[in-house]
Amino acid sequence: KDPIVPDPSFRIGKPSANTIAESYDGANNKGINFGGKIGDPIIAASDGKVIFSGNSLRSYGNLIIVKHNNSYISIYAHNNKNLVKEGDQVKRGQKIAEMGNTESEQVKLHFELRKDSKPVDPIGYFDN
Repeated sequence: KDPIVPDPSFRIGKPSANTIAESYDGANNKGINFGGKIGDPIIAASDGKVIFSGNSLRSYGNLIIVKHNNSYISIYAHNNKNLVKEGDQVKRGQKIAEMGNTESEQVKLHFELRKDSKPVDPIGYFDN
């Protein structure tokens, strides 16, 4: 199956300044994981609207989902604390959560980028 080629018209910033601890493989990891410590800032990768903020999706812990446009959403999971709520507009670079280990063995940010609801490797979309 062909790898999904990143869309040059949609670029995002990294949601964390920390090191990437685990990379995307599409099977076991449908996103990338940033290491860190409790309370490290998690920032919105791009402008958008918060369509979910809570902890009712199993295995994601405290979770935020931001809809960027008709194609793309980003997902921020295992947060210690969500700082935005459903319906909020967020700007790229805005702190939206604090890193944590809700429903995770270690402290991390699990970040997913989805295009038309399919996970894609976010690495090719970062412009920083």
